[in-house]
Amino acid sequence: MKVKRQEDGTLPATDLAIPFFGYKSHVSIDRKFRLIRKWKITDAAASDGVRLREGLLGKTNTASTVWADTAYRSKADEGFMGKEDFVSKVHKKKPHLKPMPRHIQWSNAGKSVIRSRVEHVFADQKSQTRLFVQIIGVA
Repeated sequence: MKVKRQEDGTLPATDLAIPFFGYKSHVSIDRKFRLIRKWKITDAAASDGVRLREGLLGKTNTASTVWADTAYRSKADEGFMGKEDFVSKVHKKKPHLKPMPRHIQWSNAGKSVIRSRVEHVFADQKSQTRLFVQIIGVA
């Protein structure tokens, strides 16, 4: 974290800490209605896998399927999803020092098609916001 010093060179008693390496967005999306249901922003150094158990998944979403990349695959996350009746469609990791089996490649490719819809949700949100701002500006 980077803290801004005061004019006399001392550190402030309280200050907002800004992540030095950036941030990551973790989102829960409704694919059918193209809405972001829940989100969490963390610094880039934070572990991804823990975010599922921190309220990112919820029972208010009608779908029970979880689509995510390999960073969210762990025994703890898989156990959590099983206990909470979520269906895991998380990408599988490549075996250490071995080539990835063909059936896992196909499975991950199919999961990537669904996960790509997240980008469409962000694009829809962005275009709607821009349109909304232009309408207010005209008035």
